[in-house]
Amino acid sequence: MKNYGLKNILNDLRINELNSGTSSGINWYDNSENILNSFSPVNGELIAKVKVTTKEDYERVINTCINAFEIWKSIPAPKRGDIVRKFGNKLREKKKSLGSLVSYEMGKSYQEGLGEVQEMIDICDFAVGLSRQLHGFTMHSERSNHRMYEQYHPLGLVGIISAFNFPVAVWAWNSALAWICGNVCIWKPSEKTPLCSIACQNIMSEVIRENNLPEGISTLISGDYNIGEWLTNDNRVKLISATGSTKMGSIVGAKVAQRFGKSILELGGNNAIIVTPHADLDMTIIGAVFGAVGTAGQRCTSTRRLIIHESIYEIVKNKLIDAYKQIKIGNPLNEKNHVGPLIDKSAVNNFKLALKQVENEGGNIIFGGNILKGESFDSGCYVQPVLAEAENSFKIVQKETFAPILYLLKYSKIEQAISMQNSVPQGLSSAIMTNNLRESELFLSHFGSDCGIANVNIGTSGAEIGGAFGGEKETGGGRESGSDAWKVYLRRQTNTINFSKDLPLAQGIKFNLK
Repeated sequence: MKNYGLKNILNDLRINELNSGTSSGINWYDNSENILNSFSPVNGELIAKVKVTTKEDYERVINTCINAFEIWKSIPAPKRGDIVRKFGNKLREKKKSLGSLVSYEMGKSYQEGLGEVQEMIDICDFAVGLSRQLHGFTMHSERSNHRMYEQYHPLGLVGIISAFNFPVAVWAWNSALAWICGNVCIWKPSEKTPLCSIACQNIMSEVIRENNLPEGISTLISGDYNIGEWLTNDNRVKLISATGSTKMGSIVGAKVAQRFGKSILELGGNNAIIVTPHADLDMTIIGAVFGAVGTAGQRCTSTRRLIIHESIYEIVKNKLIDAYKQIKIGNPLNEKNHVGPLIDKSAVNNFKLALKQVENEGGNIIFGGNILKGESFDSGCYVQPVLAEAENSFKIVQKETFAPILYLLKYSKIEQAISMQNSVPQGLSSAIMTNNLRESELFLSHFGSDCGIANVNIGTSGAEIGGAFGGEKETGGGRESGSDAWKVYLRRQTNTINFSKDLPLAQGIKFNLK
């Protein structure tokens, strides 16, 4: 199998055969004897090794962060924005190398890897402008000669727990906003993609060094869920942003809440596209196929259910089968391929178990499902995307399977379709394909989709950084990235100023003392 210049890519990103997994910014600590091995799902080969963070090094990082926060918060927000701008420029220089590493270590296509780095660049651009707009409001007081306003202040230490499917972008979404808000960041990446995080930290360390910034603004800790628990339980960490499974999120959310910390939870999605008789079917097929098989179905916004009107069901089904026959599966660094591997063999096993359950519940697999074998599929992580006829009530349909399985469901009335769309526990992304104004407006109204994202004539996957990203119900309710998501990285304060010679009380209360 071609290596696509991987040695040069690793050298460019300063990835060694054995790497420390703990950094306070410029400095790295490698006191651990425990090792993470990063195997590529592309070919099953060992890419490099990473030393796991020790408790001692964790404390060193936290204390460094505490000291850095006192300096960082004193720098004016536009100046902090300029640092983020410089980080974005570094990402532009390393876009091809970092995009390739994302593709090779995670398994998504090279174009998706580049797209993920572009998301990092975009959020930096967004954050730079935002650094001059961290504004509050002025309110009229009911009391004469009083002024009321509100303002926002930095929180302090922000912990970021990210998932393997977006090994760099989610960190950037959080860190870029947290930095311009005056916070410092501790990143605990997925243990399945540790090299991507080291590459990002190496890039940011150049910015820290070149601008004489203090250690502790951008820090990294590596390991499994046990390392994440240190963050979750640490009162010194004021905000935890956690991306991952609903199971993980329920644990993190509860523990952070117990200590009265703040959390952003970005959890599972079970996303549907409603296809009405008024849909542009060519557009529908493109949106549905990419949504279902992009990143091998391992996006939280992946399309998992296609709710099709009964009058066009057979037409849509046959078009999908024809489209799926054209999907090229293989090494994601080869730009001719559409779909790469699942992240590991555990994911493959979950894929197989899901297909068995579909059949056990009475569903019908109409395309795909094979585990691909041969020289080009040495890792054992390549699967053929699946189309399955099912019922929305099936237990397996109600769950999120992180794999390229698309369930085809029938409906007769639009209200029924919306009810089916909303009946799952997750509430992240949704879409409707229609040229009918009444249908689209109903879908977007409070009678329509109950998801955090609701689209018309585009798929469920591929959110832009300008809008707030997140979902409802078991998706966790958090919002990251665009719009006013910045507010969660700050503490809110209301101020009242009395410039009179009297002290009138609110609500006209009298409290006279002689």
